[in-house]
Amino acid sequence: MLKQLRPAIVMIALFTVLTGLAYPLAMTGLAQLAFPVQANGSLLMRNDAIIGAEVIGQSFRSERYFHGRPSAGDYNAAASSGSNLGATNKGLVDAVRERAAAVSRDGAGTVPVDLVTASGSGLDPHLTPEAALVQVERIAAVRGIPARELRALVAKAIEPRSLGLFGEPRVNVLRLNMMLDEMQG
Repeated sequence: MLKQLRPAIVMIALFTVLTGLAYPLAMTGLAQLAFPVQANGSLLMRNDAIIGAEVIGQSFRSERYFHGRPSAGDYNAAASSGSNLGATNKGLVDAVRERAAAVSRDGAGTVPVDLVTASGSGLDPHLTPEAALVQVERIAAVRGIPARELRALVAKAIEPRSLGLFGEPRVNVLRLNMMLDEMQG
């Protein structure tokens, strides 16, 4: 029996070291070399302080800032999920109508869908350029910045399709709000 038990214990120890230590350390090292920003969380800094992650949406409630997509999980990364409400659910329909009315009060004619519907993860950091432009008049009035300058800022913040092929043009809300703050000093 000892003849069979010894190789089994050696194999468990060997594979524990290989798959539990060596492989994760090798992948972590490779990720740090190939993609250091992403491997460290795509963090955005200001004055040597972390203000957020480029890939995680945040709640901006102040009228002075561009607002991102609504979040079913209240922007809690630990609770990342959609609401799982169906398109005909009364709660979802009422929430979308309420959000659309709020955006319309800001002077928007057509309300972009991404300002009234939550993303699947609840943490989407991007908006369509149209959704950012709808908010320009509100921010211009609150901050006292000419609307044309804010439109130019949004145009500057538009990220193209990935590899020129995948996805749609988009605006990262956190980056846009950082640019907005820098614009005013």
